[in-house]
This record gives sequence, structure tokens and C-alpha cells, in this order.
Amino acid sequence: MDFIHFFFLSALLFVIGVGGVVLNRTNIVVVLMSLELALLSVSLNFIIFSVCLSDLIGQIFAIFILIVAACESSIGLAIILVYFRVRGSIRIDQASLLKS
Repeated sequence: MDFIHFFFLSALLFVIGVGGVVLNRTNIVVVLMSLELALLSVSLNFIIFSVCLSDLIGQIFAIFILIVAACESSIGLAIILVYFRVRGSIRIDQASLLKS
């Protein structure tokens, strides 16, 4: 099988995810979703290499990455919810107010 298309798809998803984190400086939910997209592309890459090499270790790592991503997402959304209740906004540029 030709896996190069899957590698390009994984690389494209990773670039979109990192680009969303770097370029978006206003909404923290979009940054969180972009981070999840980057983690999902890394997980897809592990699965592709696992299938290419006929090894199960890559799929196990992909499951661990998905578990960490789910935990990160739930904790991040809980923090965003508390921040929204306190400040009334979820803008990243206003997050520096937490230091004082």
C-alpha cells in the first residue's frame, strides 16, 4: 500500500494545528481546538507507522496520546469555564490580568 498520502494528511493536520495555536491570539477555545488537532495528527502518524511496520507499539502510543488529549481537553475546558465566570470573557489578551 502507498502510505505517502496518509503522511501528507498527517503533516497537513499538524501544520494547521500549530498554525492555529501560533496565529490565533484572541480566542482560547480555538487555541485549545488547534492543540487537539495537532495531537490528533501525531496520533494518526503513530498509527500509520504502526501499520507500515506491522507493529502494535505505535497503536498503543496512539491510544495513550488520545487519553492524554482527552484529559487535557476536559481540564482546559473546566479552566476556561471558571475563567469565563470570573472575567466574563475568554480572550487570551485579557488573561494577563490573572497575574495581579
